[in-house]
Amino acid sequence: MKKYFLFDLDGTLTDTGEGILKSVQYALDAYGIHGEPEEKLRRFVGPPLHQSFMEYYGFPEEQAFEAVEKYRERYREKGVFENSLYPGMERLLPALAQRATLCVATSKPLVFASQILKMRGVDGCFTVTVGANLDGTMTDKAEVIGEVLRRLGSPEPTEAVMVGDRKHDILGAKACGLESIGVEYGFAETGELRQAGAEYVVPTVDALEELCLRLV
Repeated sequence: MKKYFLFDLDGTLTDTGEGILKSVQYALDAYGIHGEPEEKLRRFVGPPLHQSFMEYYGFPEEQAFEAVEKYRERYREKGVFENSLYPGMERLLPALAQRATLCVATSKPLVFASQILKMRGVDGCFTVTVGANLDGTMTDKAEVIGEVLRRLGSPEPTEAVMVGDRKHDILGAKACGLESIGVEYGFAETGELRQAGAEYVVPTVDALEELCLRLV
């Protein structure tokens, strides 16, 4: 029986792909990298941005953080508004919040995460929201999850579950001793969630709702 549900934001609660992909390309343009295919840009949704610039484009760490600042030039003005709740989420969250404690655990900066939750009218469903700091700290998913658990009073790991769409969510949960639910409607590559070791994998929001209500 689960009492606490921790949700990732990008690719799990909200489809934030448009704003992120366009802002990543805006940053890459500044370094002479133009017209990248969508499948390459999609890899940026979920993990810490500076790590993605380093991993996928070979940026040194200092340059990667510079690229993040360039990304935020566009994201602050336009990208943060280019998102929507996944269909069915507006039903799932209030229903589940009546039976369990819901939290957000995201590597997105908290200032943007909070803005999106409020914009989409679901901020009231969540008891705790933890996100990254703008200086690049608190981006590791295990660290984020650990901070959520600390604010909840350190419940038994068996009482909580992490819900996310990328391997970082699954691996972060494992590092904190939690089970995890991988959602395939987000931005994971085929097989990524099962390979990372998710205890549950669901294809749709409807299937996620059914599973969550069964676990409480």
